[in-house]
Parts: sequence; C-alpha cells; structure tokens
Amino acid sequence: MAISNYERVGKAMELLQGGLAPFVKREFESVYRKNALIEARNFLGNDQMLMKKGIDGWDASALLKLMWESWNNVFRNTLGPAERGLVGELRGHRNKWAHQDPFTGDDAYRALDSAHRLLLAVSAPQAQEVEKMKLELMRLRYDEQVRSEKRKAGGSLIEAAATGTLKPWREVVTPHADVASGKFQQAEFAADLWQVHLGEGTPEYKDPVEFFRRTFITESLKQLLTGAVLRLSGQGGDPVIQLQTNFGGGKTHSMLALYHLFSGAAPGDLMGVDELLAEAGLRALPRIRKPVVLVGNKISPGNPVVKADGTVVHTLWGELAWQLGGKKAYKRVQADDEKATSPGDALRELFKEYGPCLVLIDEWVAYARQLHDQSDLPAGSFETQFTFAQALTESAKLVNNCQLVISLPASDTSGSPHTQADDVEVGGVRGREALDRLRNVIGRVESPWRPASAEEGFEIVRRRLFEPITDPAQFKDRDVVARAFADLYRTQHQEFPSECRDGDYEKRLKAAYPIHPEIFDR
Repeated sequence: MAISNYERVGKAMELLQGGLAPFVKREFESVYRKNALIEARNFLGNDQMLMKKGIDGWDASALLKLMWESWNNVFRNTLGPAERGLVGELRGHRNKWAHQDPFTGDDAYRALDSAHRLLLAVSAPQAQEVEKMKLELMRLRYDEQVRSEKRKAGGSLIEAAATGTLKPWREVVTPHADVASGKFQQAEFAADLWQVHLGEGTPEYKDPVEFFRRTFITESLKQLLTGAVLRLSGQGGDPVIQLQTNFGGGKTHSMLALYHLFSGAAPGDLMGVDELLAEAGLRALPRIRKPVVLVGNKISPGNPVVKADGTVVHTLWGELAWQLGGKKAYKRVQADDEKATSPGDALRELFKEYGPCLVLIDEWVAYARQLHDQSDLPAGSFETQFTFAQALTESAKLVNNCQLVISLPASDTSGSPHTQADDVEVGGVRGREALDRLRNVIGRVESPWRPASAEEGFEIVRRRLFEPITDPAQFKDRDVVARAFADLYRTQHQEFPSECRDGDYEKRLKAAYPIHPEIFDR
C-alpha cells in the first residue's frame, strides 16, 4: 500500500529519534556525568512532559531542541557547523509534521536526506533505513516525471531525427541500462564500501566483473592496484597507503577496486586486471580470505555489535580481528577489546597468522571524533584510538604481505577557523584534532596517492555512463562529430574561447564524447 509524503516524514522522525537518543545521552553524560539529566532538562526549560523520562526516552523534537540549545556546551566538539545546520533544518521539518502540514515530494526528500545525513554523522544504524526510504521516494519521483513527459510528448519520448550529416549521440553510443532507465542517481547514492562488504547494493558496485567493466583504470589507480598485488604477494609494495583527496575525489571507488580485486574473482574476468598482473610480473593474484573493511560512520563506538557466531565486538580492533578470522582470531584481542585498550603487538601476530591480508579503513575521523577523553564508551577513549592507529600502521609495516589502506579527508585544517568549520567530512573541534593526529601517525609510513587527472576524468565518466564503443563505424561517427565541432570553433573563433582553437581540442572532444569537455572544465 502506497504511503504519503507526510507518513514518510513521520517514519523518518521515528528513526531519527531512535538513532539520536543514545548519542545525545552519552554526549551529555560525557560532559555532565551524574548531572546529565538535570542539565538537559535545564536547557529545555524543565518541560513537564519530559520530567518523568530519561534522555533516551525523549522524542525527536526534544532531542533536536536539546542539541540546538546545548550545541556550544556539548556537541560542537563532536559535530561541525554542517550538522548544526541539519539540526536546525530538521527542527523545522518536525514542527511542520507535528502541525500536519502537507509535504511536497521535494520537501519530503529534503527531510529524509537531512535525517539520513545527521544519522550518518553519529554512526546510527537507522541511517540505512532512512536512506532506503529516500531512494524509494527518488524512484517514485522519477517515474512521475517520466509519465508527465510522455503525456506532453503524446506518449513518446523519442525526439525527431537530427537534420544534417552528423549522427545524434544516441545513435553512436548506448547508455548503461541504469542510466537509460533513470536509476543512475539511485545507483550512485548506493555506491558504498560498507554495503558492498555486506553483499548489498546494486550490481555495478557489488559484482566484481561488472564493477571493473565500468571502471577506467587511471594511472594512479593502476599504481594503487599494482602496489597492492605486489605487497600481498610479499614482493614489495607499500605497507600503508593514505588516500587523501577532497570530498568526491575517488577514494571510495579506489577502495572498492581494491576490495573487488581480491574478492576471489578470476583475474581474466576483471577488465584490465591481466595487464596489471603483467606489469607486476605475476601470473596470479594472491589468495586472501577477504579484505577487512572498517567504515567509521557505519560502526557505532557506543554500541557493541553481536556477530552471528555470538561474538560481542566493542572496538575497531575487535572488529578487525573478527573479520580476519572469526571467533578464533577475535580471542587473540578479546581482553583488549573488552577493556578498550590498544592490542599492541597482537595485531602483528594476527597479520602474520591470517596473511596475506588487506585492511581498508574509511571515515576514521567520523568514528574517532565521537570518542571521549575518558574511557566511558565501549570503543575506548579518544587517546587510545591513536595508540591503536600507531600499533596498526607499525604492524602492517612489519608483515610483508599485509597492506593497510586508509582514507582521510584532505581538507585544510591549517587555514582560518571559517575554512576549517565548513569541512563536512571533518566535523567539529574533536574531528579536526582527530584528523591531525591520524595524519601525524599515518604519515610516518604512508605512501602518497593522487586522484585522477582531468583528462582521465573524461574516460571515468564516459565508461560509467555509457557502454564501450567497439564498432569501427561508431568510432568514425564520433570522429566526424568531433571534427565538425573543431572546424566550427576554428572558423568562428571570435565566438568561442581561445582554447577551443588549440590543436589538441579535437582530441579532447573525442575523449569526452558524447559529453562536451566544457562540462568538465567549467
């Protein structure tokens, strides 16, 4: 049965309450200890409706108001201005819902998206359910747009054939099925390392063969993958790689490539991998159990996780050990996991016993910034996290078939306070400190990595959106279009930017086809 936008927002508010309540409670207790409940009530003016309930029993409205009113006292260390903006916006959505005002599709999507972002920032598991609701609403909106366009076009979306000798792009290249069906944006939102690790997500991301078919292996990605093959084969390569780029700079995609490379799929089935092996001088990929995946905003430092075999995991090192070798490996660090103390040299022993091993860590800053100075959370203290980071990097360095790949935000934390505060990935004061501390620890042994160049960006996007061009006739049609536009720019040079007259511009038109290179440059 279809539900209304109003009902969607109401469900999102329920999930928001469930995700925020434990976070708000533990942050208040971290600051005010035994007086947490009293201080929380003071911020809300001793609301009589809340007097008989603990913080974790308050509704979304009260929790959001509490976060807003106590931000500078409690939450600014853990969360940043972007999250404060989300809190303010969600208060508006909650009030609108409480007054039973109608929600348009755009309004509902905005409310769901803001709720998802805030839940993700506090590593709440409810974020995944809200994301599913958001994607479902997006699909419904697209379907309605298609129906509307069909009505306008009299039941057909096919445009009249282009005049002249140049073929329209849709007769030269074919979009991937998800692009043609309008599901591309939904698939992009689902591009998530943790989801793939859990066996979820869309085929183009969770299926190794399809992933590599749509992935253009840039020079930097080639170096990353080749280095990993060498390292896990015990024949060189860097022990620690730090992927540090701006938001959207390709870090997650690179980690997915590493994950799928060592997923057990036959190298011959993965496009471009045979060439990687040849370059590395190897005939086969090293066999590993399964890459270890730690994603900071998917693992809550305040809630232990019970695994399928009954193992209760509290910390990142407990999770790492369990992923390496299940309950048996976990027992090697069980005492440190339960006491939230760094496992030290036990990590090196685990890597030796369960190697070759690949460890992928994303959103570490988002995890570390939620920890407190005192060890009052199952995941341990803020300080212990960096002791663990040092032990982890040193252990990876000492085991010749182990590689550690860590993603960190590349935001500038040395500039003005305003520049720092705008960084969504870093968060609040503690987030910036966590980033600096992790950089300092990891930087001792890390190997540099760079994102794709502008020219490589053409092929990355083209391959993601369109089926490959294989027919010689298609190449000819593409080249004819590129030549026609290049000639136009040269003959009408006064009407176009000077760079369009360069001899290499025609090559850029071919490389970016059917997208104009100006889309990338501007």
